[in-house]
Amino acid sequence: MKYGVAIFPSKKLQDLANSYRKRYDTKYAFIPPHLTLKQPFEATETEITAIAERLEDIARKFQPFTLNVTKAKSFQPVSNTIYFKVEMSKELEGLHEVLHDERFLKTDSEQAFIPHITIAQDLSDNEHSDVLGQLSMLDVSHEEEVKRIHLLYQLEDGTWTVYETFRLGAE
Repeated sequence: MKYGVAIFPSKKLQDLANSYRKRYDTKYAFIPPHLTLKQPFEATETEITAIAERLEDIARKFQPFTLNVTKAKSFQPVSNTIYFKVEMSKELEGLHEVLHDERFLKTDSEQAFIPHITIAQDLSDNEHSDVLGQLSMLDVSHEEEVKRIHLLYQLEDGTWTVYETFRLGAE
């Protein structure tokens, strides 16, 4: 089964992201707006139990932190994906590093970590240019506290759902 690790932002930020995603994101129906900490990986039932225990230990070591969203950006020319840029923080960087350490879970090499919340993807070149032009004028300035990370799994229909939630800094 496929699993992943993500942060779900507040309802306020999810509503803002969804106001664009429902029009411009082909994956809108499969997962709520999120910030991916660990790309999808395969694990068995036995393996995921151990992974969940390790995630609980990791979450305890990180205190809640501020998530700072600044503006709309794009991954072009690599892809026509548009996203809300999330400022890198030492906590985000630390979580990402720990989740990609071989002691946590060995996975194939991944792309550079650019914290973001996707709002549009699989756009044509013209549509990408138009949508990015509109969104680049948007003041997205948003700040919120992150208190949890989530282990997700993918259902047979392609949708993602929470397997387990871990509180940061919880004793």
